[in-house]
Amino acid sequence: MDIHSLQPTSVWKYFAQLNAVPRPSKKEERVIAFMLDFGRSLNLETFKDGVGNVIIRKPATKGMENRKTVVLQSHLDMVHQKNNTTDFNFEEQGIEMYVDGDWVRARGTTLGADNGMGVAAIMAILGSDDIPHPPLEALFTIDEETGMTGAKGLESDVLKGSILLNLDTEEDDEIDIGCAGGIDVTATGTYPQREVPKGAKTYHLEVKGLQGGHSGMDIHRGLGNANKIMNRLLFAGSKAGDLFLIGIDGGGLRNAIPRESNAYFALSNGQKEVFKAINELIGEIQKELAPTEPDLQISIKEKSQSGMMMGAEDRDRLLQAVYGVHNGVFAMSRAIDGLVETSNNLARVEVLDGRIKIACLTRSSVESAKMDLANGLASVFELAGYQVTLSGDYPGWTPDPDSEILKVLTEQYKLLFAEEPRVVSCHAGLECGILGSHYPEMDMISFGPNIKGAHSPDERVQISSVQKFWTFLQKVLLETPRV
Repeated sequence: MDIHSLQPTSVWKYFAQLNAVPRPSKKEERVIAFMLDFGRSLNLETFKDGVGNVIIRKPATKGMENRKTVVLQSHLDMVHQKNNTTDFNFEEQGIEMYVDGDWVRARGTTLGADNGMGVAAIMAILGSDDIPHPPLEALFTIDEETGMTGAKGLESDVLKGSILLNLDTEEDDEIDIGCAGGIDVTATGTYPQREVPKGAKTYHLEVKGLQGGHSGMDIHRGLGNANKIMNRLLFAGSKAGDLFLIGIDGGGLRNAIPRESNAYFALSNGQKEVFKAINELIGEIQKELAPTEPDLQISIKEKSQSGMMMGAEDRDRLLQAVYGVHNGVFAMSRAIDGLVETSNNLARVEVLDGRIKIACLTRSSVESAKMDLANGLASVFELAGYQVTLSGDYPGWTPDPDSEILKVLTEQYKLLFAEEPRVVSCHAGLECGILGSHYPEMDMISFGPNIKGAHSPDERVQISSVQKFWTFLQKVLLETPRV
């Protein structure tokens, strides 16, 4: 089945057009130009602000002029992740999509439904001539995935609306009224390089086949972290004998749970105990993670590998530091049942050519708890002798259970679908917290269709759920409060 034949046709048409445009975070020039051309082609007021966000204004349809102005908001960039076996250039190619039953997927890469489905829905509203709506401002932000710099850089006098609908959540029975804040914790260091002993054989240790996923929305699922798994294996090997560490390349983006890690090391002759220790632990880890990671693959193969090694003291300091760093859920919310309050994702471990870099993304819905965990991580790294930088700090979004637009959404959801929606706060980082700091009086809500596996090559969006989301969005716009 072709994407363009799916319902609602306008939403899928715009999603396909958007996905034909390369749009990596921090390199959104082409998608910004695409969106400016789109707005101007409709003869709507369209402009770009100082940081690159695109704003498009559309007057109310006849009879809706006395309704409050609504800001429809989604972000233009997408997370770029692909399988090792996939040959794909995100900066040059459009996403290759296909229909799989009730789902749309991409071939070996992330799909971009996060947040492309929100962008496409807004485009469909802007491009329509038969959908009733109040005065609209469409806000398309940039760089949400790697720093939220678009939301941070938005000036406080650009928007005129009093209600904001953020279309960036991933469960269609949820109405989000709060989210976690986050901060990047980065440790860097150096080490003197040494020659690999003559006659030593070099090996490649590989961890792959993990699901990965969103480091906020999926952090509670008990998924494997490739960096943590790799560290356990290297630690066990180093305790069993002389493991000469040459390099590590594990994980990728801070907001994606690491799916793969590669390490290279050397062994002198007669180091059978190292192999025995690593292989025994491989079996144990696969048993541990079998319920959530049935496709986990760990292999160790002899491979010719050039490069200088790390000395034993520096190796031990590195492995102990990574061992000591917390990964996963740190605390559950005391205020909201079932909500992850604070977590950390050990996202990246890079060791090569005398340089060490370890990157984490720490999240929490409680500001003091976020900084408490970040300081704890920093302390572990500093005890190992590394330099630590805290950056990319962004606030959470405090829930407002008395929100006027929340009442509209809950009432209309019940009327449309004959069930109660789940009113929640999520552990992901939504832009609402930052936008709320610029517009403290704005009434904000977030909702969206079912998206699974975001930030991983298994990302997919449910076709029937997009239909439900589209019906709901149109009904909410029709019932927007009066001025």
